[in-house]
Order: sequence, then structure tokens, then C-alpha cells
Amino acid sequence: MAQWCQLQMLDSKYLEQVDQLYDDSFPMDIRQYLSKWIESIDWDAVVFQDSLAIVRFHDLLAQLDDQHSRFALENNFLLQHNIRKIKRNLQDRFQDDPVHMAMIISRNLKEEQKILANAKSTEQEGEGMVSAMVVEKQKLDNKVKEMKDRVQFVDQNIKNLEDLQDEYDFKINTLKNRENEMNGMTPKELEREKLDIGRMGFDLKAKRQDVVLQLTDLLNVTQALVNDLISEELPEWKQRQQIACIGGPPNACVDQLQNWFTAVAESLQQVRQHLKKLQELEQKFTYDSDPFTQKKTLLENRALELLKNLLSNSLVVERQPCMPTHPQRPLVLKTGVQFTVKLRFLVKLQEFNYQLKVKALFDKDVTEKKGFRKFNILGTNTKVMNMEESNGSLAAEFRHLQLKEQKVAGNRTNEGPLIVTEELHSLSFESELQLNQSGLDIKLEAISLPVVVISNVCQLPSGWASILWYNMLTTEPKNLKFFLSPPAAKWSQLSEVLSWQFSSVTKRGLNQEQLNMLADKLLGAKAQRNPEGLIPWTKFCKQSANEKSFPFWLWIEGILDLIKRHLLSLWNDGSIMGFISKEREKALLSDKCPGTFLLRFSESSREGAITFTWIEHDVHDKPVFHSVEPYTKKELGAVSLPDIIRTYKVMAAENIPENPLRFLYPNIPKDKAFGKYYPKPSEPSEPMEVEDTEKSGYMKTELISVSEVHPSRLHDNMMPMSPDDYKVLKHYVRDIEADAVVSSAVTASSDQNI
Repeated sequence: MAQWCQLQMLDSKYLEQVDQLYDDSFPMDIRQYLSKWIESIDWDAVVFQDSLAIVRFHDLLAQLDDQHSRFALENNFLLQHNIRKIKRNLQDRFQDDPVHMAMIISRNLKEEQKILANAKSTEQEGEGMVSAMVVEKQKLDNKVKEMKDRVQFVDQNIKNLEDLQDEYDFKINTLKNRENEMNGMTPKELEREKLDIGRMGFDLKAKRQDVVLQLTDLLNVTQALVNDLISEELPEWKQRQQIACIGGPPNACVDQLQNWFTAVAESLQQVRQHLKKLQELEQKFTYDSDPFTQKKTLLENRALELLKNLLSNSLVVERQPCMPTHPQRPLVLKTGVQFTVKLRFLVKLQEFNYQLKVKALFDKDVTEKKGFRKFNILGTNTKVMNMEESNGSLAAEFRHLQLKEQKVAGNRTNEGPLIVTEELHSLSFESELQLNQSGLDIKLEAISLPVVVISNVCQLPSGWASILWYNMLTTEPKNLKFFLSPPAAKWSQLSEVLSWQFSSVTKRGLNQEQLNMLADKLLGAKAQRNPEGLIPWTKFCKQSANEKSFPFWLWIEGILDLIKRHLLSLWNDGSIMGFISKEREKALLSDKCPGTFLLRFSESSREGAITFTWIEHDVHDKPVFHSVEPYTKKELGAVSLPDIIRTYKVMAAENIPENPLRFLYPNIPKDKAFGKYYPKPSEPSEPMEVEDTEKSGYMKTELISVSEVHPSRLHDNMMPMSPDDYKVLKHYVRDIEADAVVSSAVTASSDQNI
């Protein structure tokens, strides 16, 4: 089977990894449309032959033209437009550098193979894991279909029973009338008619018994289905929602859950209608040991109890409380800031539209705890549920709620057992549903996942850490005392959650190499990255990591913020190695050519910082490693990292500044890796004249990074001067003088290292 087809059959967590491989530079659409052709080419060979790369680049464009023609035959205007746009973008990016395109395809194919291998090994550990959810969904769909079929079968049998009873009643009345007539039936005819009516009465009783048995069986099937939905499917959906809240795969199954709940409710409503019809039939005709008389009340109570059980579990929090200003950090609420929360009623019946009035309550039924803060809800805390136009779901969204802390006398901070960001609170919702036909009132309640309430935005990172820890380790929504004794997390759990923090805000999670570094940081090298290794809550969010003055999580949070603000594109395209120890860094660079560098995050900066390390060789050809002082948000706010790398210089006394950075690890030319991020060249301007400077008052400047080092730290043969540097030099001196300056600089460097 083709590689691309195998990938599409994988579980969502693997498809997420595949998604991270493709971006605007080489969109997934190309991989999809041209999968067979792409997999037929040896791209590893193309990478090393410029002429072959040019041929393959034009072959790919031709393949896109063929695909465009196929869409044209199908009159698919949108896909035609997309293909044209993709082709133009490819030409803009790779027309002058087709080898770069070949490198991207080659790398992606190899990464896809790794993902497939990983998925297969996981499947061998637990067979059927990939398709388990699909199989379970199909089983439940089949159960729902069986229930619906039984409802229709019972409905038809009750109609047949009604016809038979009407016929029986007609014949009974006819026989009585004819017996009273003077010129009535002969005794023999009368006897035959009585026998026919007797047989019909026998059939009528048998069919009544059959209908009662069929309704009993139907309710048995429905009860099993209700148990599956309430005891298994609903808790599993809520658990998936927890995972989605902390950055995991999106939880998109609520519509399916709604379909199942609605189908069961509709069937139970039909059963109740059937039982009413049986009551009508009983009133017209009954007899001793009539199964309708004996079983009707029992069946009615059972159907009503099942419906009540289903409806009382149908109110759910579809979207957990979240501040619109921080959509990727739900469940952390700041006092005085509006937050939203959305509820859905899973039984989507027209009769319930505008019938449910929901009220929001904060910390309902929470016993007063000494030192814990108390809050009031401000804003409209009641909503009527109505059917949405977009999907017809029965929902209510609270959009303008706020929390305000209740003022209490004394100093609360000295009394409470927990810090503010470890206090957990709950938001609950109440409603009442009246079933018109039975006069029954059903109490409805839903509760959000625990929330953390902060009073200052600087508490947000620590509050989010609490939300991560809670939802990673428990599924109990009411355990508000969780942090009085928080359990430790296994590395296998925490590593996945840490990766989600990156994949949820970027296109790339953490790979195994990066997770290995973090495992060593949290568990220590002696633990050998044991998946069962335990990390205490205090080690994650309170104690300093590796004797630094700030906790591990705040270090990660600073890096996440740095990526979002200044490094998003570089992180998405895989240019940043990021999490790597200094020892591992040296091991990777040691056998690379001089000028090879990699990008890693600083371990000493709480606010998040990035540095690059490059390799050179000394006079004895031994590797020498240089690292630049880390760049923080402040520096990156002034100059982008690609620009810093482009213009970076190293300068020693009496030497001309030069850029030591040549190849991004492992061997990607610097300008190929970062060229697309360089500022666009401005239009050529006329030589500067005095009056031009006088108009603006300023001469143009450019910020560059320069490291000043002692000459002994530089290698004896200086790297070739770049064309940009040579142009700058020639601008100030004549050609002959420029050559002399370069020669003297090299001679001076050699003299200093002898």
C-alpha cells in the first residue's frame, strides 16, 4: 500500500504529526494530489544533483497542470483556483532553488516513514488501538439502529392489532344484531360465525401478548443503550474534553453524542405513545389476565424512568469557561474580566426549544473553607436554551459573566492552606424540565471542570500549570481539594502534555530528542528517561529546576511566549532545535564542518531566550565551540532572529568583522534556511546627496550583532570574507587598497596565532 494511504489510516495523534510536516512552503495539498508520483521519485538522489532537481521541479509543475485539467473536467472551480495558487507559490519559492524543494520532500518522506514505524510499533503493543474508537462508534450506531428498527416493528404490530381488534369488535356487534333479527342466521351459520369470532379472539389475545413482550424487549435494548451512553460514552467524551482543554487533540464528538441521545429520547417518546394506544385498546376491549392490564403500568413507569435518567444527564458544558483574551488557556479566570461558557442539551427535540432556563452558580454546595476566597457572579447569569441556526443544537452561551471577590476582614493570605493559583473553584448550572404529558419535573444540572481564579495576569502561568496538572491526573470534576495533596505525574503523561503546549499554539510539538532533554532536566540523568519516572508537583511548578532561581514550568512558559511573539515561523519549519543540553550540542556539532551552528533555548533565562552555538577548529584541528549571549524578547523585538543570523559578526582586535555562521545543523546553507525570512531588498536608490540627508535629518542605519573576542579564540585561517562585507569595504577604499587590507588582516591573524 502506498505510504500516503497508510498514513491516512492512522489515529489522530499520528495525523497531527503528519500535519506538522507541511506548511505554506510545501502544502499538504500537493502531497495529497501527487502522492503516487512523489513516492515514485528518489528524492535523496535529486538533492545532490542540481540539474536533476531542475528537471523534477518542472515535472512537478507539469503534474499540477494535469491535476488542474482534471478539476476543470469536474467543473470544480474552487480546487482549480487552489491549484493555480499553489503552483504560483511554488514558482516564487523554488524557481531559483529547486534543490531546496527536493530537500523538503526528501525530509518529509523520511519523517512520514518514522511516523508509520512508530504507529506500527504502538499497534503491536496494543492491537486494535488505532481503530478502537471507530469500532466502538460502529457498535453503538448498530445498537441505535436496532432500537429504531424495534420501535418501527412494534409500531406496525400495534397498528395491525388495532385493525384486528376493530374487526373483532365489528363482528361481535354484527353477530349480536343478527341474533336479534327475526330472519336471522341458521343455527349452523351462527355456530360457524361464533367459531370464527372465537378464533379471532384467540389471535387477538396472542397478538396482545406478543406486543407486550416486544415492548419489554425494546425497553431492555433501550436500557442497555442508555447505560452505555451515560456510563461510558458521556464520561469518555468529558475526558476527551479535558484533554482538549489542556492542548490535546480537539474533542469533536459532541454532535455524535447528541445524535445518540436524541435517537434514544425519540424512541422512548414513541414507546410512551405506544403505551397510550394500548390503554385506548384496553378501554375498548379487555378480559381476565389481559397482558395490557397486567403490564401497562409497569412498562409506563419503566419507559418514564429511562427517559428521566437520559434527560437528567443531557445537560453538558460544551465549551468550558474561558476568557476571550486567552482562548488557549481555558479554566483560568481573572476577576473583573469577562469570560464565556457554553452549554448544550444533548436531546435535540423541538418540544424543548425555549423551555429550558439555565442559571449559573459559583461554588454551589461548596462547604465554607477557612482561608479560601469567595466570589460573586456579575452579569447575566440566566439564559434560555434555544436551537442554534448553524447546527440546530439546543444550546445556551453565557458571554458576559465576571467574577468579583467577596471582601472579608483580616489577612486572607496568612490563613489559607493553598496559594491563589492552587485554589480550585466550580461553576455549576441548574435548570428544570417539565414533561407536559406526564406532569413530571426533572432537575437538570451540569458542572464545569474546576477553574482557577486569579486577580493579576502575572498569575496566569502558575494558574495554567494547576489546570494542566489537575486535568492530566484526574477525571473527577468536584475534587476541589486536589492540591492539598497533589499526586505525582509519570513522565509518560507529562511528556505528552508538554508537547501539547507547543502543538496547540504552533504547528509543531516536541520530538523525542527535545523530550529527552526535558526528561533529564526533571528526572535526572540517572533515571534514564524512565516513562514510569515520577515528577512531583513541587518539582514541576514550585521548586527551581537544576538549581536555577525559577521553576521548570515558568521556564517552559517563557519559551512558549518567546516562540509565539518572535520565533513562530522558525519553530514551525523546524529550524530551531530548542531543547538540547550543552553536552549533546557539542556531540552533534563535533564532526561538522566549521561554521555549522544550531539554535537552542537558554536554560538560564526565566523570560525565555534563544542562543546559537557554532563550531570552529583550532590550529591542531580540534573542535572549538562558541555560543553567543542569549537573545531575549527585548533584542528580538528590535531585530528578528534571521536578520541577526544574517548580519552577525565576530570581531577581534585588528581583524575585520566576519560572520562565522555558514550552515544550519546538519548541513543546510544559512541563506537557504533563513533566506525566506530576510527583509525584502529595497528599490535601488540614487547615491546619497547632501540635500537628501537635510530633508530627513538622519542617515539610514542597520542594527547588527557583533561579538568581540580575543584573537586567540579565533582559528588561524579566517573564513572567507562574504560578498556583502567585501562590497562594504570597496565602498570606502579603492580595489588595490581593499586587497591590501584583506591581506594584512589575514597576516595579522596568522601572526597572532603562531
